Amino acid sequence: MEFKSLADLRHIADVTPAAPKLTRDQKIALWVSALDRDPNRVLFPLPEIEWAPPAQRAGLRVDDSPLTIAFKDPALRAAGLVSDRLGDGLAFFDLTEAEAHDMLCSCRYGRTMTAGAASKRIARLRHTGLFGGLKHWLVQTWNGRPVLG
Repeated sequence: MEFKSLADLRHIADVTPAAPKLTRDQKIALWVSALDRDPNRVLFPLPEIEWAPPAQRAGLRVDDSPLTIAFKDPALRAAGLVSDRLGDGLAFFDLTEAEAHDMLCSCRYGRTMTAGAASKRIARLRHTGLFGGLKHWLVQTWNGRPVLG
């Protein structure tokens, strides 16, 4: 095996350091920040998440939803957000379906919302101290999803 320095490797290949893995709270903070850039922007909630058949729920999306704003954010895409579909948002932000329903569903907002209103609601997802983290862990565990940090 031959050792080569990073500088030597840059002449042979395109070498870019891996982005640091973001915590759930950091991802949510970036999402909130993206929404707060234009708090008066009119957004559209996802239509009646709870009534969508489970097989179709992960694919739910609408143009100009809070998830669209998240997906347009370069930092969130670089961190691994692959689309503005509900399933990808659940996985990336480590959301429960109940949390997503409360944050993104039309039954909570009506036909439209402002980015500022969505931002305030989404900001509540950040763990606040031990109780917030414990609550998230309990809900995830109850739903059969292992939670590791």
